Amino acid sequence: MSAPVPEAQAASASAMPAGVTDPDYKPAPGYVGNLSVPQAHALEKFKKELKEEGYLVEDRMDDATLLRFLRARKFDVALAKAMLIDCEKWRKEFGVEDLVKNFDFKEKAEVDKYYPQSYHKTDKDGRPIYIEQLGKLDIKALYAITTQERQLQRLVVEYEKFIDERLPACSKAVGHPIETSCTILDLNGVGLTSFYKVKDYVMAASSIGQNRYPECMGKFYIINAPYLFSTVWAVIKPWLDPVTVAKIDILGSGYKDKLLAQIPADNLPAELGGNCKCKGGCSMSDAGPWNPDVPQA
Repeated sequence: MSAPVPEAQAASASAMPAGVTDPDYKPAPGYVGNLSVPQAHALEKFKKELKEEGYLVEDRMDDATLLRFLRARKFDVALAKAMLIDCEKWRKEFGVEDLVKNFDFKEKAEVDKYYPQSYHKTDKDGRPIYIEQLGKLDIKALYAITTQERQLQRLVVEYEKFIDERLPACSKAVGHPIETSCTILDLNGVGLTSFYKVKDYVMAASSIGQNRYPECMGKFYIINAPYLFSTVWAVIKPWLDPVTVAKIDILGSGYKDKLLAQIPADNLPAELGGNCKCKGGCSMSDAGPWNPDVPQA
């Protein structure tokens, strides 16, 4: 009878991902390059079943992508398969491929005044930073120039850019795979009334992130959380996976040191305590390794 596979041998069940130039890179457990034997078998089984059932889209379902769904379901192949198939049905219903090719969010500059949402540079681990300033929300002005449907369409297009453009550019910049983001949700000035007016969008956006683009959250900072945020958090928390909740750091107004421990000062917008002052505003610059034409300083 063969002996159990030792922990130290588990990583040998998966080769390191291609293109790694960082000699110090050590993949986290459950990622390409660090799979236990059972995890590697689950990946092969997952891939085989998807192919046999006609759901494997090889152009966008590489091992890293399939592992996101497996990790989200704790490597239960049946549950991961159900999740991915449901996601594929949603993609067709939502029209993701058409949106990626044709969606034009022409109201972006106006929306930025009333609900800033943007990717901006990278954190110290090389992750793209996503910043959302819910405290600046003016719901009446916002929905005078756009709709919840278009906001969600924009969100999905940005997720697709995140997967197809931002993560590969960040990975190339640091020499190893980057698969997650660092999110900052700024609640400065937010009121319960404002939140409840936009909660349907927030819930729909959370559902899309958790169920359609799983395992993309690396760090999540909620800053300037008001005293009554516990009420809001009680509404949001049940919608989130416990693994997701564990990645969320809720901070009050004294957040600066915590953010700067994770984000270089030159990459953090000045209004959030950093040094960055992009021309035209950080929320409109789209500065980062994925956009080399934009000044990074």
